[in-house]
Parts: sequence; structure tokens; C-alpha cells
Amino acid sequence: MKKAIVIGATSGIGKGIAQLLSVNNYKVGITGRRTELLLALEKENPDTFIPKTFDITNTTTIPQNLEELVNALGGLDLLILSSGTGDLNEYLDFAIEQRTIDTNVTGFTNIVDWAFNYFKKQKSGHLVAISSIAGLRGGRQAPAYNATKAYQINYLEALRQKAHNLKIALMVTDIRPGFVDTDMAKGEGKFWVVTVNKASQQIFNAIQQKKKVAYISKRWQLIAILLKLVPRILYDRI
Repeated sequence: MKKAIVIGATSGIGKGIAQLLSVNNYKVGITGRRTELLLALEKENPDTFIPKTFDITNTTTIPQNLEELVNALGGLDLLILSSGTGDLNEYLDFAIEQRTIDTNVTGFTNIVDWAFNYFKKQKSGHLVAISSIAGLRGGRQAPAYNATKAYQINYLEALRQKAHNLKIALMVTDIRPGFVDTDMAKGEGKFWVVTVNKASQQIFNAIQQKKKVAYISKRWQLIAILLKLVPRILYDRI
């Protein structure tokens, strides 16, 4: 049985992926801030789920929490980081931006660095992180969200370079969703919204196929191409 950890498994995509892994021959460590939701998920399949409550913004405790979870699992083959945050921030309330940075940059970096170093020492493993198509360009509605997702995209690319240079079986996958029907999908004008079940299945397939980058749903790759082509003089007016 393979061993996986899903960071941010209490709801949304993280929960959906954890459920898929549990029925596909994985023993799964599930984490999040809300103990009651982790315990509810554990009850669905007590033989495969191991819950551990912690907040990824508390960076001083992350290494110990992850090590304890790996010990409980008996090893680690796959780590999926699905914990993130972001809010609309028309008036640039710094408290909102700070919360986004603490989670999507500081917490993210602590988690992926730990996972990369663990897999490097093991000489194998698969690190997966959920970024966003929003990371491809800036966004006036949620500046910190778009900016932090750009950080994640670039950081994961750097880790792929490191893994390649190490010449070991260490995979790094960047999952870039568009709109998924969760609480994270905020704002007007949403389109191509996919269900959590569909998003989770496509992410699971991308993991199985060991893709470096995957757009969820797949047609968002077209939007990604268009976003890169829009001239700055036009994009500034959006």
C-alpha cells in the first residue's frame, strides 16, 4: 500500500483527492485546522486515514507534525499540498493580504521544502501542489492571491529544476485549476466551473500520469495561452 499526505484535507479539492486516494490503495495522512472535519473524514475509512490537526502558517511546528505523520504512515510516497487562501480585496486591506501571504507563501514554502528534502534523502517521491491559473497574471480583485500563486508556480518550477539536476526519481507536479465549485471561487463572471468530484478525478489522473503541469479542467490551458498573449496595454484596462 502506498503512503500519501494531503495537506488541507478538511474540505474542497483536498478532501476530494484524499477520498480518491483512500479507495486506490493509498494509506493517507490527512491534515487541516479543523479537527472535527478531519475526524469525520477518518470515519469514512478508518483503515486508510490518519488525521493530524495543524495550521500550515505555524511554521515552527510543521516539520515535527509531518515527521510524526510519516512515522504513523510507515513512510511517504506522495505529498499533496492543497491548503491555500485568498479573498477579494478591493480596498487593499493589509490584514487580508498578510493572511494570504502567510498561507500561500510562508506556509507553502515550509511544506514544499520539507517534502522536497524528505524525498531527496529517500531518492524518490512525488510532490504535488495546487497553485492556480490566477498565478499567470496579476489581478485587481485579489492582488495578493494572484501574486502568491505566481510565487508558487515559479517555486515549483525551481524545484523541478533541482530534481532534474539530482537525477533521482523525484517528481514535482503543479496543478493549476480554474474555477472549482468551492468556497475559494469568489467574484463575478465565473465560467467553466467544475465540480469538486471532477476536479479531484482530473488531479488524481494527472498524478498517476506524473505530469509536470496540469490545468483543471483541461480546457483552462487555452485560457492560459490567451493570458500570456494579451498585451500589457490591454490587460491593464481589464
